[in-house]
Amino acid sequence: MSRWKSLVVIIVPSLVLVALQILLYQIVGVIEGSDDPMSATFTPLKFLAVNLSVGAAGALAILLLVWTAKVPWRSLISSPRALDARRLTQYLLGAALLVGAGIGVVALVAPDAPGWTAFGVSTTTIIMLVIILLTTPIQAAGEELMFRSVVLPAAASWVRAVRPALVLGIVVSSLAFAVLHGSTDPWLFGYYVVIGICTGLMAIISGGIEAPVAFHIANNVLATTVNTLMADGEAFPLDRSTDTGDASLLILVAVNIGMVVLVRLRERRAADEPD
Repeated sequence: MSRWKSLVVIIVPSLVLVALQILLYQIVGVIEGSDDPMSATFTPLKFLAVNLSVGAAGALAILLLVWTAKVPWRSLISSPRALDARRLTQYLLGAALLVGAGIGVVALVAPDAPGWTAFGVSTTTIIMLVIILLTTPIQAAGEELMFRSVVLPAAASWVRAVRPALVLGIVVSSLAFAVLHGSTDPWLFGYYVVIGICTGLMAIISGGIEAPVAFHIANNVLATTVNTLMADGEAFPLDRSTDTGDASLLILVAVNIGMVVLVRLRERRAADEPD
């Protein structure tokens, strides 16, 4: 790819995502009568706005790369093999077990770290749970399309040798992923970088994005479900400012690494199986 084309597909979807979220937040603020539509509290409508905007940005990123690089969209999903629903299902189950275990360990050793208040169920809780189940998979898939299917290969195209190209692609896509999450806390920023590295490795090892999408869906659905249930029936805040992260994130780092190991073992076993 020409350098300018790769920069377009890396930068434009992220700018569109930010602009779309700001616009939707303002619309939601008018609907809800909020004095501060950009606050960190996730009301159901704001959560819906985030999920749909990320999904739209992911689709835009794929379309831009298909158009600028003249590659079939299927090759950005999985290559050289076809998209594998069985892989996706298996990885989703494995990721759910790992993420669930990680959340459980956090609850035992650092219950104050996630900012939970108390268990509670209200109308807000029910609406949030419905939105989580219906639209969080769209958001998770959108981020994977943006960063693993588009930013990673676009940045990798800057280097001709394969292994250095993969390293560069993972580094750039992971940093872009962390920056777009907007955290000024070093623990959280580092954690987002780790997620980017691990999901990039999952995609490369498995030759597709089924594994990173499955992990991202399991992680986001389970985490937001627990946060919703432990918000005492209210909308939960998502504060990514300085001093909001701590060493308990190392538990979730271990979950990410565990998923990479799981993908490696599964793909090695699949390669050893006779056709």
